[in-house]
Amino acid sequence: MKLFVLSGLLVCSAFALAQGAAKETFRDTSQPIESRITDLLGRLTLEEKAAQLDHTNTGIPRLNLPAWGGWNQTLHGVWSKQPTTLFPIPTAMGATWDPELVHTVAVAMSDEGRALYNAKAEGPRTRHGLVFRSPVINISRDPRWGRVQEVFSEDPLLTGRMAVAYVRGLQGDDVNHLKLAATVKHFAVNNVEAGRQHLNANVDERNLFEFWLPHWRAAIVDGHAQSVMSSYNAINGTPNAVNHYLLTDILRKKWGFDGFVTDDLGAVALLTGARANSDGEPGQHLTEDPVMAAAMAIKAGNDSDDPEFRTNLPLAVQRGLLTENDIDGALRNVLRVGFRLGAYDPPEMSPYSRIGMDVVRSPEHLKLSQTLAEESMTLLLNRQHFLPLKREQVRSVAVIGPAGGDDYETGNYYGKPARKVSVAAGLRDLLGKDVKVEFEQGTGFTQPTDQKAMERAVSLARNSDVVVLCLGTSLAVEAEGRDRRNLDLPGAQEQLLEAVFAANPKTVVVLMNAGPLATTWAHDHVPAVLSAWYPGEAAGNAVARTLFGLNNPGGHLPHTVYQNLDGVPPQNEYDVSKGYTYQYFKAVPLYAFGHGLSYTRFTYSNLKVSGPIAAKDATLDVTFDLRNSGDVAGAEVSQLYTHLPKSVAVQPLLTLRGFARVTLQPGETKHMHLEVHAQQLAWYHTMDHEFRLESGIYDVLVGSASDDIRLRGSVEVRTASAQPILERPD
Repeated sequence: MKLFVLSGLLVCSAFALAQGAAKETFRDTSQPIESRITDLLGRLTLEEKAAQLDHTNTGIPRLNLPAWGGWNQTLHGVWSKQPTTLFPIPTAMGATWDPELVHTVAVAMSDEGRALYNAKAEGPRTRHGLVFRSPVINISRDPRWGRVQEVFSEDPLLTGRMAVAYVRGLQGDDVNHLKLAATVKHFAVNNVEAGRQHLNANVDERNLFEFWLPHWRAAIVDGHAQSVMSSYNAINGTPNAVNHYLLTDILRKKWGFDGFVTDDLGAVALLTGARANSDGEPGQHLTEDPVMAAAMAIKAGNDSDDPEFRTNLPLAVQRGLLTENDIDGALRNVLRVGFRLGAYDPPEMSPYSRIGMDVVRSPEHLKLSQTLAEESMTLLLNRQHFLPLKREQVRSVAVIGPAGGDDYETGNYYGKPARKVSVAAGLRDLLGKDVKVEFEQGTGFTQPTDQKAMERAVSLARNSDVVVLCLGTSLAVEAEGRDRRNLDLPGAQEQLLEAVFAANPKTVVVLMNAGPLATTWAHDHVPAVLSAWYPGEAAGNAVARTLFGLNNPGGHLPHTVYQNLDGVPPQNEYDVSKGYTYQYFKAVPLYAFGHGLSYTRFTYSNLKVSGPIAAKDATLDVTFDLRNSGDVAGAEVSQLYTHLPKSVAVQPLLTLRGFARVTLQPGETKHMHLEVHAQQLAWYHTMDHEFRLESGIYDVLVGSASDDIRLRGSVEVRTASAQPILERPD
């Protein structure tokens, strides 16, 4: 009898367990994601829900659910406590004008990120998760901005194309089965470091939709980015962490975003003045009540925060500032991304769970880092074909300057590199023992003149066949929290430049920097200037191969390089039409947006422009022939611009509408075809709060740079009246 009862109990217990398991819809991978989320929400306490909105949460141990978010970065290589592949900075990626290459690089970084998650490796602040706070897709509107190194370009179209390529590379092609989740940041109008936690950007509606937001729309609508980070600053008086118009009306309602929003670190706490920034400056100070601040953020559409949400959201519900449904809505957005990542599924169900640590710093990834560095090399000046250098004519090379040795800058948001190939080391590797390559620093990046160090550098220059003078900046000059006051070479580098050139006119300047440098003296005197950016771990190999012609530089500037700050508006001017970027800057720059020379020559011919355009859904077809007229293979970036000369409103001097990077062999001709949707020609009418296509004759301009137009045409747009367009594509 006892045995029967015991058996019955066992049967009942097994039945009960089976029934319980059957009810756990959130574990059932055959169910729709929204159903799984609804089931899981019903099983959580209010405190557990609030804890899941902390991006560094530890999961839900009682349900055996892991933490999957974390604090992760892969701006140009995964930031980890162990070495990963170090790639050139995003500005260098922008200089390639090659979205396919950037996509390939992002795929490599996502492989390494997923491998570290699978291995349960430790990241810089938390164990590695699957949400990566990259890419940074702000615009480098102001040349003084300290974070130019983190972004792709000053142009919305180029930034948008790169953002889409990067996001898709990180996340994979199936939005419902993600490899990683990308967090695009910092949303929006984030461009100044000084006082960034409490500054207010006054932006009119036309500037907002034409300049500050198109690349964000591309990242969300075309790239399907799963997470957005709101920025510290306010727009027109409303801090972005609680900006309902930005986070809900535009992001979710206009663009259909269905991922989650997280604020920049501490942004909600900074709303109360309870926390100061690293410089002791206050934040937006919107309220004295931290519980109210957290409630305002949730109501506005900010779904995730730091420990402040964990602490204050339950209190907000208790006080009636929020309902539990409000918390559920935010958590649903977060969990949707977690389920798409497969974080709550058995690992064997995801092909990404099989990515092993052998991909981290694999030979393929190391080669890719050098390929990206070589493609980003941007030749700014080359008088009388000084470059490429001829190996048979060089017996000694002087590498001089703070960027020429092992201390060259690699950029922020990356851990400690496993290797750094300096320019001096790269030249030694390339040239071998028969060529003497010697290095003298001459000066540091920011230090005052050291006369003895300067004299050693000048002596080396005088006694060498050629000088490779490596100048630039470091994180002490331009970085997060640090804007530049001017565009000059910092420290004693200008003095070193002039002294070395006086000792040996056979000097090529290699610039290793992020933001524009006004090297006007170098432009007027030295025979060659090469921009190498912050070129990653294979810096020296890429520079050496470029200087000696094994790599033909094909990079083009992703931003304007100004002669000085004359004509550049103050940093607190957010109306770009006042003179910012190539679109509105009326003076002559040192090097124009899109500029980049080659060791070969390219000829443009046979421009054909379709038209006229009579409907807003029409497509403008632009075709032309591009020929490599030189003697060596090379890559050219063909750029398509438009301009509306006669309009009822102020229009940009030029606007980039399309581009293509192609590599051609000597004598090879390629028939090029670029498309522009008529809607892209529309401009934003603030009276109607929508884009409209204006009738008129539009200039169609094709060339190698914004100031090097090779072909000119036009197209007529015919509309009975300005045609309304709900949203302009990019």
